[in-house]
Amino acid sequence: MACRITELVIEATDPERLAAFWSEVLGYVELGREDDGSIEIGPPGAGFGGPQPTLVFSPDNAPRAGKLRLHIDVSATDRDQDAELERLLALGARPADVGQTGTENWQVLADPEGNEFCLLHTRLQPL
Repeated sequence: MACRITELVIEATDPERLAAFWSEVLGYVELGREDDGSIEIGPPGAGFGGPQPTLVFSPDNAPRAGKLRLHIDVSATDRDQDAELERLLALGARPADVGQTGTENWQVLADPEGNEFCLLHTRLQPL
């Protein structure tokens, strides 16, 4: 038997802001809050243990040192890459330079706290 990824924990200086941003990006809803200020978001109606992992934003004020060793890739489900890029930028994402050549078919972005993520070219069917 194998494991499944059930949640990703992301340290954040402003968990509220990141939870709101990623909820809009992914169509997720808030699932709960912990006494330490952590906020968990996930797919509506599924939550923890569903087909998609939940995200937990955990408060941490330590400065980030260097490039992230893990990043999230997203794919649009209901529009093309250009339209999704416009939507993500309007939500507060910004272009990020991680050394790409300009010939890639994905877009490198950063969330409101500077965490890099990629918008892939491939459009997926919604779950």
